[in-house]
Amino acid sequence: MKKILTKGRISLLVIVSVLLIDQIIKVIVKTNMYFHESIHITDWFYIYFTENNGMAFGMEIFGKLFLTSFRIIAVGFIALYLYKTIKKGAKTGYIICLSLILTGALGNIIDSVFYGVLFDQSTNSSIATFLPAEGGYSTWFYGKVVDMFYFPIIDTTWPMWMPVIGGQHFIFFSPIFNFADAAISCGIIALLLFYSKYWNESYHHKN
Repeated sequence: MKKILTKGRISLLVIVSVLLIDQIIKVIVKTNMYFHESIHITDWFYIYFTENNGMAFGMEIFGKLFLTSFRIIAVGFIALYLYKTIKKGAKTGYIICLSLILTGALGNIIDSVFYGVLFDQSTNSSIATFLPAEGGYSTWFYGKVVDMFYFPIIDTTWPMWMPVIGGQHFIFFSPIFNFADAAISCGIIALLLFYSKYWNESYHHKN
């Protein structure tokens, strides 16, 4: 079993699995829900369909083509680093973290590069179709990233006695994200929590 599940194969398994799950969820949401349609799961968890042009959690900076190009270049560097890390025999957990980050970025790249051509526009009154006869809603590299996970864990109003923010609506956690975003976040958090020391040791050993 140890020979079958090499570190390289574990990394490949993580990449393929996460990528498939991410794209399956996105296609199901995109082709079955109206834009900004919400499905109530619990009071603190909704499936809320939205799209964005930017980076993780809907942040939008710079231009669309720049963001897509930046993602592709970043994924190339991460993939190269992951390959070298596997060759050096790094810890399996460390490799999994890198694989999650790589796959999350790759999942959102697929949306940006292909979805504008593969789907028509999602609106509040029409559901998108796959490979529409009249063509997609945009061109290559200008697709929108599909988001759907919404966790308003705390949804309340600040007390009136509080200065400045009293009486204002407050939601925690408000960002809407997708499975790829979650993979990136989990990979980075796990690296910081469990492998920061390993990262520092590797850096100092190299120097």
